[in-house]
Amino acid sequence: EVQLVESGGGLVQAGGSLRLSCAASGFTFDDYNIGWFRQAPGKEREGVACISSVDGHIDYADSVKGRFTISADNAKNTVYLQMNSLEPEDSAVYYCAAVPIYIAGALRLVPDIQDYWGQGTQVTVSS
Repeated sequence: EVQLVESGGGLVQAGGSLRLSCAASGFTFDDYNIGWFRQAPGKEREGVACISSVDGHIDYADSVKGRFTISADNAKNTVYLQMNSLEPEDSAVYYCAAVPIYIAGALRLVPDIQDYWGQGTQVTVSS
């Protein structure tokens, strides 16, 4: 059974930090890019960051560049999202998702083409 399990969400004040984790199982980790997405109430789901487990290639949405860092621990089949300098606008449900490794570049941040999704974890940033 394919599973992507997010953890690490919570409530934090503006300027604070959180670290999200995404544990993957049930599929070959090296065959997929793993990305983080978010969806705020009334807004469309958007790509935040994505990493290739094979070559480590990373893409970020412009809105999080310089504040968020994605990383992967291939031995644990886990991807992390370190979020610093959080802003109220970052409040959303954060999801991790997997798209095949042959999908390249910013296309990996397109929600509609992801194969697998986690259940999401809530991040709330208070002002």
